[in-house]
Amino acid sequence: MTWPSAARAFPGERGGIAAGHRRSAPPVPAAIAHHLGGRAPMRILFVSNPFRSHLYVQVPMAWALRNAGHEVCIAGPPDMADDIKHSGLPGVSVGEMLLLAEKVAKVPPIKEATGEADPRGNRTGKSVQTDFGWGDPYVEFKDLISGVRGVFYPESTVEDLLSFTQTWKPDLVISDPTALPAAVAARSVGAAHARMLFTVDRMAQLRAACRNQLETEGDPLRDWLQPLLDRYGSEFDESAVLGQWTLSPMPLYIWRPQGVQYLPMRNVPFNGPATTPTWVYEPPARRRVCMTLGISHRDANIEGTSASTSELFEAVADLDIEIVATFNAKQLESVPTLPDNVRAVDFIPLNSLLPSCSAIVHEGGCGTFASALEAGVPQVIVPNDFKVEKWWGSVAMANAVEDRGAGIYAVNAGRLTADVLRDSLKQVLEDPSYAASAARMRAEVRAMPTANDVVPALEKLTAEYRTSRP
Repeated sequence: MTWPSAARAFPGERGGIAAGHRRSAPPVPAAIAHHLGGRAPMRILFVSNPFRSHLYVQVPMAWALRNAGHEVCIAGPPDMADDIKHSGLPGVSVGEMLLLAEKVAKVPPIKEATGEADPRGNRTGKSVQTDFGWGDPYVEFKDLISGVRGVFYPESTVEDLLSFTQTWKPDLVISDPTALPAAVAARSVGAAHARMLFTVDRMAQLRAACRNQLETEGDPLRDWLQPLLDRYGSEFDESAVLGQWTLSPMPLYIWRPQGVQYLPMRNVPFNGPATTPTWVYEPPARRRVCMTLGISHRDANIEGTSASTSELFEAVADLDIEIVATFNAKQLESVPTLPDNVRAVDFIPLNSLLPSCSAIVHEGGCGTFASALEAGVPQVIVPNDFKVEKWWGSVAMANAVEDRGAGIYAVNAGRLTADVLRDSLKQVLEDPSYAASAARMRAEVRAMPTANDVVPALEKLTAEYRTSRP
């Protein structure tokens, strides 16, 4: 089979798939086989979704497997082709361009889109992880599956992913938790299947909370995947949703549902290719604070806060600090003149910037949170209010850093004001206990298993769960 626009190796990659067939592999050298415990090198297919931040969580694990002698390939939509190439790993594009920013532009503004999706948050300005969108986990789950199927996985993407998987024949498929057709792809070739979380396991939480309704009122995910599974003589079950195990790059104190086989690992932040300006490494003349809204929502043109960027900058203009705001031109449109203490830059790798910072203000993105933990920086978290996204990590992160004294859950973005930002930032800067707690959290996260440490477990689990080829 050929693919007119997808499932092809990126230009310049060696060893691309040609004419829909797989070359026979040469014998495995004895030294490699010994290193791998007598097993041949595996093929591992990572399946990502159209967010750079999700891909960036997978990259360190992919490189650890590659460095251990295994073959790795990353599959994603054509929108992600450049980002995958810049990871330095082989990749294939599957399906059509998703044009996520254009689709998001058609979504009503935050307040209109949110409505009563979060009654508690709308009432108090803060949310809890055990709440559900529109007060009903079944309604939230149906909304999730509709969005994933309609936006991330049109038919061409699913078909290309299945076709490439059957051509390349991986031993293990590791997927984003919302890359739901990846389970079908794995079963089509008898591969083991694991998920790799980017933050909180909201999928497992939703499935558990609405299990009775899924049985009595219908399961939209089963309705979507079962016809695909039928092609390969397979039945839909919970492992098609939650994988045979789950890689969790989150500290153990971050909320997680019960009943899932988690393999914990340290999230070593990967921020993508960039050149860091030299001033970042110079000692700042005064306390430095990073202010960022993350890259996922910026890339997709998802709105941020109820307060304008100009109002937020003015709120901190008289503080004796240096603000480094990683905002792009669109996010700065409302700012006629930057305050003297604000330095606006389009992008700086946070793992370069944060070691020189005394605090960070962010919306609870997975990469930002991991970078802040790695640097031991106190956090002011303002969870984004776009529909129900806050329950996919931001709320749990904000609660965790506040409970452990390493930061403040300021307020949800839809309720953020200049005064709230100013007061929260002053509190974490003036009370030294926040920095001390952030340092303790850094030590805890650095004690977690790295991606390299996890590789032997993945080899063992793959051998256990992989089945004979169909």
